[in-house]
Amino acid sequence: MQIEFEREAIVPALGMVVNVVERRQTLPILGNLLLQTQEDSVAITATDLELQIATRADAHVIEPGAITLPARKFVDICRTLPEQAKIKLQVDGDRVTVRSGRSRFVLSTLPAVEYPALESSFGEGTLKIEQGILKRLLEKTAFSMAQQDVRYYLNGLLLELSAGLIRVVATDGHRLAKAEMALDALNEWTETTQMIIPAKSVTEIKRLLSHSTETVEMEFGSRALAVRFIDTVLTTKLVDGRYPEYERVIPKNLEYKAIVERDPMRAALQRTSILSNEKYKGVRITFTPGLMALDSNNPEREEAEDEVAIDYDGDPITIGFNVSYLTDVLATIDGATFEVQFSDSNSSALWQDPETPQEVYVIMPMRL
Repeated sequence: MQIEFEREAIVPALGMVVNVVERRQTLPILGNLLLQTQEDSVAITATDLELQIATRADAHVIEPGAITLPARKFVDICRTLPEQAKIKLQVDGDRVTVRSGRSRFVLSTLPAVEYPALESSFGEGTLKIEQGILKRLLEKTAFSMAQQDVRYYLNGLLLELSAGLIRVVATDGHRLAKAEMALDALNEWTETTQMIIPAKSVTEIKRLLSHSTETVEMEFGSRALAVRFIDTVLTTKLVDGRYPEYERVIPKNLEYKAIVERDPMRAALQRTSILSNEKYKGVRITFTPGLMALDSNNPEREEAEDEVAIDYDGDPITIGFNVSYLTDVLATIDGATFEVQFSDSNSSALWQDPETPQEVYVIMPMRL
């Protein structure tokens, strides 16, 4: 196998796939990339047995073939070469030589026939959607996914398709984010379809997507999902489990509503969180007519207080919240103002930009 390619062609392609490769692997070959020559390009694949990304880069194929080589070493070599560099790769036995100008590198290889393929079968359906729409849905919800929760089905994001609607939901049991968007007539669904996408795959899909109107195709089966771009295909196993009935978590008919300016609220949270308990990161928020009071304290008996003017005319109510949950929501809301709806100190509150009612955030209270 012998190929030549431009640095500006190979580096972006490697950047597409290298995040899949874990630094610690159960199998040595999972630390490698699979390179396979095509007519006028090289196909590059990375997998961790749960997630696989395959892409291509333009190349001049002198001698066709396939090989695997150490992922991060090869990526670092290509990235550190000067701009406009021409790179030549030649396989000799169980070694591959990479040359560019006066630079020469010899890497160990493993046989391409031993590279594991992610087994997947599709047939449940296909969805075509604008990249910008899908990216927004993921950005508005992914931050609420659980991290290494024993309830494994929470360590991912729910994608739900129903008649004329795509909906995504994420929750870690203490907060929930939901966003939805209407589907066009080309994507017709008669039955509700749900799939749970693992957190790592959500992160990679979000990274590959752009805010453009270009279409991406999603093809799914009962156990796997493929997201197809022009030159790149991401394939992921789905989480095997049943997602919680999220609609039961979203409070309805809440008694009180406050309208708050986002930026003053974010600034006040940043200040009061400085003296909050480092372990629990809690802040008390007291809603009174025309005013929101924030206060926090810690075991060293230090205290912080701040106030923000709001539009509210209900009864005085104090609710404790996790500061990180609040700042995540405020970083996600687009509008200059938002609504907080609540009933009492012990019930979940609903946070929402009134301009985007299809995006909803629920945060459970803390006992402080």
